Order: sequence, then structure tokens, then C-alpha cells
Amino acid sequence: MTTIRKATAEDAVLIHELAHAIWYPTYGPILSQDQIAFMLEKMYATEVLEAAILEDQVQFYLLNDQADNAVGFIGLQPKANCLRIEKIYLLPITQGKGYGKLLIEFSADRAKELGLPELELNVNRGNQAYHFYLKQGFEVVEEVDIPYYGYVMDDYVMRKRLIS
Repeated sequence: MTTIRKATAEDAVLIHELAHAIWYPTYGPILSQDQIAFMLEKMYATEVLEAAILEDQVQFYLLNDQADNAVGFIGLQPKANCLRIEKIYLLPITQGKGYGKLLIEFSADRAKELGLPELELNVNRGNQAYHFYLKQGFEVVEEVDIPYYGYVMDDYVMRKRLIS
């Protein structure tokens, strides 16, 4: 049975390992290897993840497949008017198995529990996941170019209105 569980600080190493296994194949076609390595170090160093979890900056959840192997994760952050999906990643070998849709549905359920009417996320404009998000009911609300330590993240901001 596929399960989603809240991550603890002890899971920081696992999230770090998943991020490294996911980012290179995901972003290799659209970002330089240097940028990928830099961003992984800035956002997914074990200490950074532990701090984010302990300080409840981002609520991380791990997705385990039927064999109880961690195959992805999601990071959620409640805002005033929406639940932000700060991170949503799956191992490439699991894509197309319905896990992404499962994580989006999980996020929608969490947003409804918190009384938040929308989900929001950013996706790189060159990322194929953009098409997946459209199929899940997200719409582009803004194009942003975010300076990041000498790099630029060229993203779409996407939102999905939830029916209460």
C-alpha cells in the first residue's frame, strides 16, 4: 500500500538522498550541472533540511511505494490565502504511476483542513512537470524571474482553486 507520512528531522538524510537522485535527471536538460549542484547544496543539505523541519518552516511528507520504499517527497507551507507546495519530487522511475496526482490530492486535502482555498506552486518554465500541473487543474497566474545567488530561476507561478 502506498503511504504518505510526515517527515521528521531524522528523515533529512533520506530527503537529501532523494533530492540528489531526482534533481540531476529532472533538471539536467534545462540547468547547468554547476547550478544543480549549487542549488542542491543550498536547499537540500542535511542541516538545511533538519532546520526547516525542526522550525516547521516547511512541512515535509515522504511518499512510500507498495514495497515501503521512499520514492518521493513534498514540502508544504501554509500562507495567508493558500497552501504552497514548496517542493514536490518523485524518482524518475516512478513517474506515470499516479504518485504525483496522489501528492496533489494530499495537498488539496491538507489545504481544506486548514481552511485554505487554493494550492500554489512554482515550476521552472522548461520543466516537463508544467504539463502535469495543467492536467491537475493548475493555471499560470504569473511568470517570475527570481535571482538566486548569481543564477536566475525562471518560473511559472501556478494556482489551483479548490472546491470546498
